[in-house]
Amino acid sequence: MKATRHATYNLNYHIVWVPKYRNSVLVNEVADRVRTILHEIAEDKGLEILDLTVQPDHVHLFVSSPPKNEPALLANWFKGISSRKYNHRYADHDSEKIGWARGYYAGTAGHVSTETVENYIQQHKQDES
Repeated sequence: MKATRHATYNLNYHIVWVPKYRNSVLVNEVADRVRTILHEIAEDKGLEILDLTVQPDHVHLFVSSPPKNEPALLANWFKGISSRKYNHRYADHDSEKIGWARGYYAGTAGHVSTETVENYIQQHKQDES
């Protein structure tokens, strides 16, 4: 369970996206660089990467985020910032650039037990007293 000033949350998103034309470009050094950049983005945005798999033709990202960030924003950050950073740092020629296909998959994952809800309610009852 995580908390901000005004919220207690357990929001985890599974986001999957593919390179343009589903080309198998995410291998070896390219995959390592993309992994590093995705971790940089998470750190910069205050997110926690729970799991990350870079396959030759797609990326699986499992990330925890505060409630203020909607899944579409997360996908846009990771896809947009990663391609810009990668292309700026490593692509000397257009053929070396990374581009992502327009779409993505986003799913939610998390579990709230009855005990968690009861603890939350009790905490707020005590805060009001």
